[in-house]
Amino acid sequence: MTRPAQPSTAMNLDSNGAAAPQAAIAVENIVKRYGDFEAVKGVSFSVADGEIFGLLGPNGAGKSTLIRMMTTLIPVTAGKAIVAGHDVTREPDAVRRMIGVIPQALTSDQDLTVEENLSIYAKLYSVPRAQREKNIAEVLEAVDLTKWRSAQTKTLSGGMRRRLEIARGLVHDPSIFFLDEPTTGLDPVSRIAVWEMLNHLKKTRNLTMLVTTHYMEEADRLCDRIAIVDHGTLVALGTPVELKQSVPGSNVVEVQFANEHEEWKARLERFPDVTEVQAQSAGVYRILTSNGSRTTTQLVELAASLGELLTSLSVQNTSLDDVFVHYTGRQLRDEQVKTVNFVMPPRPGSRP
Repeated sequence: MTRPAQPSTAMNLDSNGAAAPQAAIAVENIVKRYGDFEAVKGVSFSVADGEIFGLLGPNGAGKSTLIRMMTTLIPVTAGKAIVAGHDVTREPDAVRRMIGVIPQALTSDQDLTVEENLSIYAKLYSVPRAQREKNIAEVLEAVDLTKWRSAQTKTLSGGMRRRLEIARGLVHDPSIFFLDEPTTGLDPVSRIAVWEMLNHLKKTRNLTMLVTTHYMEEADRLCDRIAIVDHGTLVALGTPVELKQSVPGSNVVEVQFANEHEEWKARLERFPDVTEVQAQSAGVYRILTSNGSRTTTQLVELAASLGELLTSLSVQNTSLDDVFVHYTGRQLRDEQVKTVNFVMPPRPGSRP
C-alpha cells in the first residue's frame, strides 16, 4: 500500500523538552489500553496553530478515544499529548481552560434562552461578569444569533441550535476547538452555512480546530489536513490534495452492467490504465484508472462486442471516499453513525 507523502509527525521540542510554539496540538506515540485491548496504538501527529485538522475513521477506529484523551476526559496509558503547550496528563486544568469542546449531540438546555445557556457556560469557566457580557455579545454576533438572544432554545431550528452549541463552546475564549460531528443531522443548506461560519471563525478568532466528521465533502472543503485512523493506528495523513494523489488512478469510473457475470471483474482489471476494480454489488463496479476517457471507451467497446447492455456509466475524479476505501477497505458512508456521549470537561480548578 502506497502512503502519501506525510508532513513530519514528530513532536517539535525546545531545549527544555516542551512542545514548540508552532504546534497547537502535539501527540507523540499515544496509547490507550482497556485491559488487554489496545484502542489506540502509538499514534503521532501534530496540529499547527490556526489549522483546521480533520480526524476520520470507521466506528471503533479509535478517533473518539483520541479526542477524549486530548480533552482530558480519559487518562493516557502511554505516550503524551501536548495541547496549547500543556501536557494533558500533568496539567489537565490548564488544558481545559484553553479548549472548547462541541459534542455531536445538542446539549443546550431547551427551556433556557440563548443568552442564559451562554451565561451559565461562561460562569462554569469563571469568566468575570464584565468579560462574560462582552464575550456573549461577541459570540452571538459571530454565529449570527444576536437577534435571538432572548429566544427560548426550543424555538430554534436545528441549524440555529448547532450555531448556539458552537457559540457556547467559544464563550470562554478558547484557543483550540474540538468539534465532534459538527453538522450531523443538518440539512445541506445548514451544513454549508456551518462550514462557512467555521472558516470565518478560524480567520477572525485565530482558532485551531480539530474536527471529526462522517461527511467526505465536509472534510474536503473544511480541513487543511486530514488524518485517517483505523484499528487504533494512523494509516494516512496529509492535505486533501496529497491524500487524493496517493491513491493509484486519477479517475474513477462507475459502471453497471444489465447482466452480472463472474468474469467481469477479471476483464476490467486487464484494461491497461486500470489500477483497481471494486465490485460494489451485482453488476456494479467502481474502477480506478489513470485515464478515465480511454477506459470509458474500452468499456463501451467491450460491452458492444459481447452484446451486453450498460445501464449506467459515469466518470469522476478521485475523491476522499476513494482515499478512505484505499486505506481502510470500506466506505465511511456505509458505517453506522455512532452517537458518542461527550461529557463536558470539568470547569478549571475542579478535580479531574
